Order: sequence, then structure tokens, then C-alpha cells
Amino acid sequence: MQVLYEEDGDLKVGAVLAQAPASLQVESPHGRRSKVKAASVLLTFEHPAAAELMHDAGRYAEGLETEFLWQCAPAGDFDFRSLAREYVGREPSAVEAAGVLVKLHAAPMYFYRRGKGRFQAAPEETLKLALAGLERKKRQQEGIAAWTAALVRFECPPEIAALKGELLYAPDRNKPESKAFEQACRETGMGAPALFARCGLLPDTHDYHLQRFLHEFFPGGSSFAPHDVPAVEADLPLARAPAFSLDDVGTTEIDDAFSVERLDSGLVRVGIHIAAPGLGFAPGSPLDALARERLSTAYMPGRKYSMLPDDVIGRFSLDHGAAQPAISLYFDVGAEDGLPRARHSRIERVAIAANLRHTQYDALNDAFEAGSAAGLPYEDELRELWRLAGALERRRGRPSTGAALIDYSFYVEGDRVRIAPRKRGAPLDKLVSELMILVNSSWGELLAERDVAAIYRVQSTGKVRLSVHPEAHEGLGVPSYAWMSSPLRRYVDLVNQWQLLAALQGRRPPFARNSEALLTALRAFEVTYARYDEHQRAMESYWSLRWLLQENVQAPAGVVLRENLVRLEGLPLVVRVPSLPDVAAGTRVRLEVKSIDLLERSAACVYRETLGGAGEVDEHREVGSR
Repeated sequence: MQVLYEEDGDLKVGAVLAQAPASLQVESPHGRRSKVKAASVLLTFEHPAAAELMHDAGRYAEGLETEFLWQCAPAGDFDFRSLAREYVGREPSAVEAAGVLVKLHAAPMYFYRRGKGRFQAAPEETLKLALAGLERKKRQQEGIAAWTAALVRFECPPEIAALKGELLYAPDRNKPESKAFEQACRETGMGAPALFARCGLLPDTHDYHLQRFLHEFFPGGSSFAPHDVPAVEADLPLARAPAFSLDDVGTTEIDDAFSVERLDSGLVRVGIHIAAPGLGFAPGSPLDALARERLSTAYMPGRKYSMLPDDVIGRFSLDHGAAQPAISLYFDVGAEDGLPRARHSRIERVAIAANLRHTQYDALNDAFEAGSAAGLPYEDELRELWRLAGALERRRGRPSTGAALIDYSFYVEGDRVRIAPRKRGAPLDKLVSELMILVNSSWGELLAERDVAAIYRVQSTGKVRLSVHPEAHEGLGVPSYAWMSSPLRRYVDLVNQWQLLAALQGRRPPFARNSEALLTALRAFEVTYARYDEHQRAMESYWSLRWLLQENVQAPAGVVLRENLVRLEGLPLVVRVPSLPDVAAGTRVRLEVKSIDLLERSAACVYRETLGGAGEVDEHREVGSR
């Protein structure tokens, strides 16, 4: 005797070797022996042989019409042998019964399984819907195949072109267009940007990288919603001394300014003045919502996306010729040690006498260190502030900036770029850095003393994080440090300014330390600020590669960082050089640029020779080439 049985959803056959009341010992046509439950047996037969039965049943099933079987099926559930008997009009043979079973198994849309060997015909309406879905899926697969074939020929169908942004930056892999595009990428061996470029839909490599940023942060456009511009408080007291600012040439959000006043006592009174947009609008206002949505100004070469609208920035920026609202930190500089004494804060209007720019005043860096004069306006005041900065740095026991670190300024005009390295730790840089550390730590301590919540930057064991608790910043050597010096550009600073204003005015602060709004702002700012920085570095690496092409640099020098990573001299760009020999970090080498891929932001370089001298190894502000 032979049996047809079901095991794990599959139909199998075999010869019976032994039989018990509840099970059978069965040998398959391939000689494999197994124990089969009696309840799993669907059909017993003597002829034909087991292997022939399945072959013949398959051929018989091919001649059956699924639609006709469905029409012949009785209402309710039924046994496959009864349907086979109905179909052939007599007792079916083993091949016929098995053939009907194979057909039923192969048509789950028409027949629902209701047990081993038992089925139920699908309701007519349900079947119609299922068949319509199957037809749609078939047409979709045909469309995917057609789109894929066109893309492989580097012809982009309009349906694919319409989703270019989505396919490049955030593809929905459930969409048929995404499936076709991904299949075409696999068949051509190209990445998404390269395939679009080959199809002629990505002519501008810069726009491709810029759109990645815009797609992530401004999918609805980078313009601000309609808003009211707050009025400046006119009844604030006017500061006694005029102030001046010192910024890069392209800075439009002037958050900070300084004043230097010589007192009759012979002491020098210094004022650090921070723009006060917090006086113009409150937490929960429409302008707060705009700032909270962006969280920070985003910078990249040739472009800037500000946290606040330009007209709001213009109302509060410490621009030349205006008397702007500000929060000021005043202190007298001690004649003996040159350190601040008796710090106090005021909310006032400050007359801005000048907006100084680094491009005009960088000559003072050499002049200060040489003890000479450059004959520039406000030179004496800046020299006084530089001396103060040195005293502050010595007191903290930490440098405000690493003297070996280099920043790079990018100036993009049309298709050309100029990259200007700027060594950190120069007198003017130290001047600004130290005074900002002073104002941020002083006001952070003030809020901590008054038990007013704030968002602090904390550094311990080398890691920097944000916290709502005042803790030490080991890297700066201060007991607490709260960002407050850039309220026009960073949302954390704006939140802290609202808290500071409440403390100075004797009001209840808008945020408690366990406030969900405060904690949410902290978490969102950390994530967004990091992503902005990633995009900025990506665009800097792109323009560094553009500069190499623009200047036709074929054999750049570089400094080995580690293993096969080399930082090109004069650029914030790190390249991987597989052919680099085993040399120590800091070794200067000459490379040859073989190719540059602006879409992938990568440069293929090979090692040519080792150069004399040693370079600085600094990986803290480098832009990696992917």
C-alpha cells in the first residue's frame, strides 16, 4: 500500500512499511524513512508507483480549469475527493483525485484550506477583489520591468523623474518606482546619484548635495511663515559707553559686542553686551515656534539658513548706528592681576558705534604679539581686551582655543571658491573666545546660585553633553557653563536668555528644571545641531574637492594622520590612500590625485614620495572624504 500525505503544508507520497493505529512507517521514493501520523494521510492507493502518481497528478492538474472547479465546488467546506468525484462523474482514480488535490493546493485565492484535504470555495465578491488585486500586481510588475529596462538604457521615465528627490534622499521601498530604480542600480552597478546623472537629471553636483540638506530639514521650503516683527523696548536705560563688535565679514547675526570705559579711578570697566531677542517675544509665541523648529542657524560654504527671520534678526542684531536692547555683563579690571572684579548684569539699550571685521583687523594679531601699533580705530580698546583675555586664560589654566588647530573660511562666488585657513589662538580669536567663556560661565553660575533652570554644557571624562544641572566643564576649567552668547543663532541660548531675563527682573522663570519643554528643547537641539554640523562638513569637503579641480592641483602635499588617512595641506580634507607605506603619524607626503568624484565627494589618490619636515596632526576639525 502507498499513501499520499500532507507534511508541513507540502504533499508527499511514500510506500507503507508498517502500520499502527495512529501512525505509519513510510519510505519515500528516494529511500528516506519517516513516521507519518495517520491523520495526515489524505489518500491510499496501490497503483501507480508513488513517484509516478505525483508526476501524473501534476500533468492532470495542468488540464484542470481553476475557475470551473470553483464553480463546481459545493457551499461550505468539502473534501477534495468529493469534488473530484463531482468533476469526473464517478469514483476518481488515484491520479484524478491527487490531481484535483494538487490544483486546489495551488489556488489559495479560490479555495481556502479548512483542514487536511478539506477546502472551502472563496465567496464571489472576495474572489473578485482578490483577482483584481492580482491583476493590479501583475500590471505593476510589468511597469516595474518596463521602468527598469528604460533606466538601464539611461532613459528616465517621467514617473521616476517625478520622484527624483525622494529616490535620492529618502526612498520609500514599498513604491514600485523605488523597486524599479533600485533594480536598475543593481543592474548598472551605479549608485542613485550616478544613475540620475547618467540619465541627464543631475547636472549640478552642488545642488545634489545641497538638496540633501534641504530635503531633510526644509521639505516644505526654507522660507519662514508670515510673522509679526516685535517692537524694541524704548524705555530701557541707555548704556553709558558705546560698544563695538568684532566678527567675520559675512556675519549678519551680531550677537555680541564689547565696551571699554576708563574710570576716574584709573580702572577700566569692561562691558560684554549680548543681543536680547528674548525681550521681544516670549516662549510659546509664534516666533518661538519658528526658532524651535530650526533650533540653530545652519552654515555651509556660500549659504546660511538662519534660525530667525531676517527682519527679526535685524530688529535685535547689534548693528552699527543703533541703540539695541541687550543684556550686559559689567566688571572692572583689576590693576594688579588684570582680572574681573565685582561683576554685575544689566538689561539696557546699548549704542553700537562700530561693527569691526576680522578681514580689516587681523593685522592686530601680529601687532599685539610684537608690541607694535597698527593705527586702527578701537585698537587700544582691543589691546585692553586682549590683555584681559590672557589673564582669564591663565586663571582657568586651560587654553580657550588650541594653538595648533586651524579653521577654514570658504568664500564662494558663482562657481569659484576661495579657501582661507585661519589658525586658532590668534590674539583676536583668543579675545573673543575668552570673553564669551566669561559671560557664559558667569551667567551660568548666576542661574545656578538662584536655582533657576538652564541648559548647561558639561564636560567630564572628555565627553561633552548638555544637561539641565550645573556641572563642571573640565575642558574649559569652569564650574558651570551655559550657552547664552548667541541667542540669535542658537535656540539653547535663547531659552537660557529667557531664564536669565526672569532672574534679573525678579520674575518666575518660564521653564522649571523638570519642564518637558526644556528637556525636549535640549534633546532636539543636540540632534539637530549635530546633523547641521555633519552637513556643513559635507559641503566643506565638496568645495575642497572643487578647489582641487579649480586650481588643477595634481600633486598635493599632506600630513599622515594614522594608517592610510592623509590630511591635505591647506584644506580641511582627509583622503584615504591605500598605497601609503607604513609611516608615522605627522609625516609629510606627496600624493597624486588620480580622480575626483563630486557626487560621492571622494578623491582617489596614490602615494608618490615622503617629504621633509613634520606636519601637525589635528583630526578635530577635519572634513572626511567619503
